[in-house]
Amino acid sequence: MALTAFFAVDGFLFAAWVVRIPDIRAQVGASHSALGLALLCISAGAVATMPVIGRLCVRYGSRPVTVASLAVLSLAVPLPPHTHSVPALGGVLLLFGAGYGAANVAMNSAAVDLVAELRRPVMPSFHAGYSLGGLLGAAVGGLLAGRVSAAWALALGGALGLLVTAAAGTALLRSAAPVTARATAQEATPGTAPVTAQATTAVAAPVAAQATAQARREPRAAQLSGARLLVVLLGLTALCDAYGEGALADWATLHLTDDVHASAGLAATGYAAFALAMTAGRISGTWLTIRLGQTRVMLAGGLTAAAGMLTGALAPSVPVVLAGLGLVGLGLANIFPLAIARAGAVGGPQGVATASTLGYAGMLIGPPVIGVLADAASLPMALTTVAGTSALAGLLAVVVRPGALRSGRGRTV
Repeated sequence: MALTAFFAVDGFLFAAWVVRIPDIRAQVGASHSALGLALLCISAGAVATMPVIGRLCVRYGSRPVTVASLAVLSLAVPLPPHTHSVPALGGVLLLFGAGYGAANVAMNSAAVDLVAELRRPVMPSFHAGYSLGGLLGAAVGGLLAGRVSAAWALALGGALGLLVTAAAGTALLRSAAPVTARATAQEATPGTAPVTAQATTAVAAPVAAQATAQARREPRAAQLSGARLLVVLLGLTALCDAYGEGALADWATLHLTDDVHASAGLAATGYAAFALAMTAGRISGTWLTIRLGQTRVMLAGGLTAAAGMLTGALAPSVPVVLAGLGLVGLGLANIFPLAIARAGAVGGPQGVATASTLGYAGMLIGPPVIGVLADAASLPMALTTVAGTSALAGLLAVVVRPGALRSGRGRTV
């Protein structure tokens, strides 16, 4: 529950910031292009921080780093309304992005350890908490938009973040940290064994021990190489999923208004349908994974999202488009969390950092790629690329299924 609270407040704080972007833009007097550059600083801060946080999680543990990261994010959220120029806003958003990226790597690393300890595929449940927090943050932010200034709204959001961090952090740090990762790392280290009769035998027969260590070196190198390849493939799976999330976040409403001629109010429900369906899919994700298995859930999800996006992009009817967007949300819901969970099981916090960085890159490249393709062809045709990446994510799940490639740590989720 404590870890789920961290995921939820992370989503809440990000959504609270997003709904106030128009107010911040007016305050700093930024053009569209200048605002775009400032917003890019969030991504820059996150991408620069993620690999470092992976190493910190290995050294100090994922749980303390999770608490520290959410504290930084909570302190950074109230700062944008107090800037009065685009460069100042960009500097503040670098800190915001650093806290956001750090929180995502640390939380997912802690979740991977807890999944292994529980021996249940509960990773989608944590990400459902993030989605629910995001929906709540957007709803509260929308209600406060006409009544409370951006400075007060984000200050209240930051204070709430600190309160949740303090309460949930106390519970998280008091509980015993799982020893699964440490034990597995010890088992995976060539020539490492507890001081028992085996150690006595090794001392008595140094030649035999040296030969055994030498025999293990080459298979170990091959396993490590396979683990790295597996983590990269899982990162690409997350990238394909996040490409669709980023694309629909920016372009779903415009597609409904410009191509399907929906009213502004009705078009606003397009992304809401996608987000609600994704939340519902993540809430049921643990049950589905237990019943069907990780590979089937990811494959079916990718193909479902592909079919939904083709429908949503090409159908001329508003209700059909909304139904298609809902299918995309259901299909993509569990691919990202399951890919991150498996990357963490294979590569630990560094695996989570690598896969998260690749996944975040997908969310970054989605909107601009769709924009370029829309200018070259049309927006509906550009959106069909989401169908292609979704199907690819499902097919990659078959490639990275447990047993398809050997992992260096020998654990699966």
